[in-house]
Amino acid sequence: MRIKPASARSRATRAARLLTVAAGVLAVMAFAQPSAGASTQDYSDSQLSAVSEAVLRSGVEGVAWYVHDASNRVVVTADSTVSGAEIATVKKAAGANAGAIRIERARGVFKPLLSAGDAIYGGNYRCSLGFNVVSGSRYYFLTAGHCGNLAATWYTNSSHTTLIGPTMGSSFPGNDYALVRYDNTSLSHPGGYAAAAAFVGEGVKRTGSTTGTHSGTVTALDVSVRYVGKNGGVVRGMIQTNVCAEPGDSGGPLYDGTKALGITSGGSGDCRTGGTTFFQPVLEAASAYNVTVY
Repeated sequence: MRIKPASARSRATRAARLLTVAAGVLAVMAFAQPSAGASTQDYSDSQLSAVSEAVLRSGVEGVAWYVHDASNRVVVTADSTVSGAEIATVKKAAGANAGAIRIERARGVFKPLLSAGDAIYGGNYRCSLGFNVVSGSRYYFLTAGHCGNLAATWYTNSSHTTLIGPTMGSSFPGNDYALVRYDNTSLSHPGGYAAAAAFVGEGVKRTGSTTGTHSGTVTALDVSVRYVGKNGGVVRGMIQTNVCAEPGDSGGPLYDGTKALGITSGGSGDCRTGGTTFFQPVLEAASAYNVTVY
């Protein structure tokens, strides 16, 4: 059977129909994919602050949050215990400003890193010494506040036979720092650091009594965290990093060369698979106790 060629008129009609369909497809694509120059919704500082407070009011444990100025959003990092329903609760708390929330996920559970074992011992707990500090002629060291809350006196060994000294002050939750005085004059307390502020993208190291020294990067500043469990609570103004840590590392130092940056507070994950760890800024802790890192 021979196919009859289309007439000029029919060819023109078909071309017109194809152009119409193509125009419709382009219209749909233009609607579904905004141009690169299209702007997303902007939120005011007061709106972003309100969203941060809404995350706090939600009461959901296992989340950390901070205002990310570059993206004009509140970044909420949820650990593995946070369910989809709880994320919905966080967004509901933000009401009409829920669009300002950006959800990220972290492995493990956000919790203070307490354990029993080596390093500094108080009661039934083990923590890590942070930075040595001085005030006048008296020597002290900084450690985590959730450690200081649990012990009135600290020792170098688990049998509590070698005294370090007493807890002179402790703040947790809200902050996470404590001050311990050296009462045992036979103990050395070397220095070599100066307190400094961290910055996003800074390469850092952390040392703790459980896992030793590990390195990573500062990923956010002024972060609020609600830790999970009976020793939990909300802390504010934290340094967020991708440096790993494990129970017993609490109180240990975060540093960049000779710059003393933070005190290990808590986090999630471990040093086999990685994790997220939060640090109390040293400058705030030293100022609170009127001591100098040396």
